[in-house]
Amino acid sequence: MTKETQYLVVHQTREHEPTDYENLLGDGLEQAFARGLQEPAEIVAALNAACVPSPGGKPWTEDLFFSELKRLGA
Repeated sequence: MTKETQYLVVHQTREHEPTDYENLLGDGLEQAFARGLQEPAEIVAALNAACVPSPGGKPWTEDLFFSELKRLGA
């Protein structure tokens, strides 16, 4: 493979293994997307219905969801 054709898969660039929290959030998002949910309000409702923990243990809101995605670098 030449230098021009090299690429990195996202998992190769992470600094650590996902935490339990990150895995739970990822699982919740995968379930929401598998159900065809796309709108932020739908995704937030699905996270709350699935009891996916949020930072601080409060119910998910759209603002909290976007803030957390930004914090995690998603």
